[in-house]
Amino acid sequence: MAKRSKLYRAQLASFDKNAVLNVLDALKTLKAMPAVKFDQTVEIAFKLGVDPKQTDQTVRGAVPLPKGTGKKVVVTVITDDEQLKQDALANGADFVGFDDLIEKIKGGWVDFDVLIASPAAMGKVRPLGRQLGPKGLMPNPKTGTVTDKVGNAVAEAKAGRVEFRADKGACVQVPVGKLSFAAEDLAENCGAVIQALVKAKPASAKGVYFQTCTISSTMSPGIKVDVRDYMKEQK
Repeated sequence: MAKRSKLYRAQLASFDKNAVLNVLDALKTLKAMPAVKFDQTVEIAFKLGVDPKQTDQTVRGAVPLPKGTGKKVVVTVITDDEQLKQDALANGADFVGFDDLIEKIKGGWVDFDVLIASPAAMGKVRPLGRQLGPKGLMPNPKTGTVTDKVGNAVAEAKAGRVEFRADKGACVQVPVGKLSFAAEDLAENCGAVIQALVKAKPASAKGVYFQTCTISSTMSPGIKVDVRDYMKEQK
């Protein structure tokens, strides 16, 4: 068993690790823990009651965080439509182009956080899967990154849109902001993520959907969270 740091042990001793808290109380507990010198990222993590091996039980999507992520997001747009290029630039896209950017990515350039493509451009973007796929940068209609509404997509990405996807173990981890955010703002972001996951629940999934949920920061232990109230809101 790995030896825990002095900080981690102090954080673990500051709360009841067996308690299951509501989202806001969990965040207040997290913010009260012994801290480090940098502004940590806060993350909400789930174990879902789905079988990712079944194609009809894929959980994937994107959601704009109402209070943002606290991170500068670099957005690249690939389209050959001049009007869409102008819309992208007007909404703050960092890089906009078509063949020039495709060739640049083929050469290994991936200095951006989000890649948005128009549907008409996807014929040339799909072959970039080898470069983009392993980094989670491949545009996808399910995450809103393949769209003719390029301006809206850029604005959402810049404001704090996050993507989520269940991995092979049916786990989902999503950043919801920085520890310096107010607990109430982080709770609002967490709520948006939970509600997006509820909407993304596959119709074929049976049993308990949210099996576990924890909230943590970059250097902290996880705090158990009860999300049943969010499930009630959707009924």
